[in-house]
Amino acid sequence: MVTVQFLLPAKHKEEAPKPTDERVVIREEGERKYGVVNFADVAADHVMKEKVEKLKKSLERDGYKATGEFVLARYKPPWTLPSFRANEVIEANRASVCSSFCDKGWLSTCLF
Repeated sequence: MVTVQFLLPAKHKEEAPKPTDERVVIREEGERKYGVVNFADVAADHVMKEKVEKLKKSLERDGYKATGEFVLARYKPPWTLPSFRANEVIEANRASVCSSFCDKGWLSTCLF
């Protein structure tokens, strides 16, 4: 199963379109900070594993414990040439935050 998630800044809360499909849910998540590793190229399984390990080591080096699950965010369409793709591995445990990494107030089109 693939989940598509769109996160909007709070200032656009009232502008979000109303879902016309019962499977689509709008919910408030609140402010979050995530541990993140950015990379280009194809997000194959072996690449994802490498990036997760890199992120775990970086978090531990900076005094944080990575205890959550890791998700893959893809920001470009699948037909984008690999060197122009924008991907992130995100440590999704909301209790384990790290301000020395990416602080996302919003993410556009995350495919998990």
